[in-house]
Amino acid sequence: MSQARTNARKAAVQALYQWQMTGHNLSEIERQFHEENRLKDAQKSYFAELFYGVPENLDTIDRALSEFIDRPVDKIDPVERAILRIGVYELLRRLDMPYRVILNESINLAKCFGADGSHKYVNGILDKIAQKTRPVEIRK
Repeated sequence: MSQARTNARKAAVQALYQWQMTGHNLSEIERQFHEENRLKDAQKSYFAELFYGVPENLDTIDRALSEFIDRPVDKIDPVERAILRIGVYELLRRLDMPYRVILNESINLAKCFGADGSHKYVNGILDKIAQKTRPVEIRK
């Protein structure tokens, strides 16, 4: 997996976190990220896909999450929520990407941005969603 795509995910986590916390306009947040040069080493097209794709598919993503979490989606730690939403988006919409890559990237994002042990929580939930949404790929 390319470092530029990994950096796009990192920036998307931060941008989605900001959106979740402030409710600001998506294009305004994206403009700030460009102005502050926070996308310098990121694949900008993939950042945009994630950053706009998660809110566009929020109902579907949160419905998928709700099946496997022990509390309402809005009660999940906001950093973990952003990471989980990106992971679910990729599991549902990026069938070209192996589920193991998505899980590994999500675990690494949780280790980078989340609280101690949050990577285990993220892994557990995304693994269950992968089992449900990609059973054929997982059986291989």
